[in-house]
Amino acid sequence: MMTDQPLEIAVDEEIASVAGTTTTTGTSLASSVLQYEFKYGRRYHAYQAGSYAFPNDEPEQDRLDMVHHVYYRGLNNRLFLAPFNPDGKRILDIGTGTGIWAIQLGDHYPKAAEILGNDLSPIQPAWVPPNVSFIIDDVEKPWVQGEPYDFIHCRYMAGSIKDWPRLIEQCYANLKPGGWLELQETTNRPYSEDGSLKPDSYINKMMDGLIEACDKIGRTMDPAPSFEKWVNQAGFNKVSKQTVKLPVGVWPKDSRLKECGVLMRANLVEGVEAFTAALFGEVLKWPREEVEALNAGVRAESVRNDIHPIFDFHIISAQKPLEA
Repeated sequence: MMTDQPLEIAVDEEIASVAGTTTTTGTSLASSVLQYEFKYGRRYHAYQAGSYAFPNDEPEQDRLDMVHHVYYRGLNNRLFLAPFNPDGKRILDIGTGTGIWAIQLGDHYPKAAEILGNDLSPIQPAWVPPNVSFIIDDVEKPWVQGEPYDFIHCRYMAGSIKDWPRLIEQCYANLKPGGWLELQETTNRPYSEDGSLKPDSYINKMMDGLIEACDKIGRTMDPAPSFEKWVNQAGFNKVSKQTVKLPVGVWPKDSRLKECGVLMRANLVEGVEAFTAALFGEVLKWPREEVEALNAGVRAESVRNDIHPIFDFHIISAQKPLEA
């Protein structure tokens, strides 16, 4: 149930801590957080500018909420797969974006003690469940030790993190013994099971370019294949990995997958401009007309019923040992 309590956002102006460790609260944000950058006809975040290569404006927020619904439906109407009961627990959502995952978790689990979301952009809504709050912070900065979490959730952060092993180590250090980490991410190399998605397709060209550009800036676009290795190296146990196939298009026969496919298609059609603008123009140095031609090709392929792209969605759950 939603509350009439207005959103409180904390801003760590010294950029020295992570979610839940700052003491500055209220609705007055540092001016640097709200001084957005405008380019390519879109709005980009200002805090730690360049850390996130995609817009943060309303069209992008709508797209992020749509992707959330894809993942939720892909997981059969579940927000997480870890064997964990949120009641009475302290939970962190890394890179919360619009806050939709944290808000939905708060609605589903009103007995959860605290659900905290952190992000670089103050784009979360003003009305939230009473056990949900947000702060603006950089999760890659050193975490100040505070009250540990029972569950840390990190989803859809490809292209945004420079040092994944270090981030996962910090999650481990800030979990209670027996606490859980869950990483949710797609493998950003699409494929088709019937050979209909060709290696030289526009969709593959886009993904290849995004991966190349993110490698150049040191923020991998395809971290999911390494998640299992990294959580094991950090000391987690009871590591499990589950994979869900997310189609692009209306071609699946299963009604739930068809729903996911319709939204995945809209994600490419409506989101391709945001995906390619900064990374292809500023990092790969493509001429604007070539970027626009690529975008048009991606949109055209995404609505073709004879091309059947699939993205694998990986969910990695891992527990901090009880004796840690």
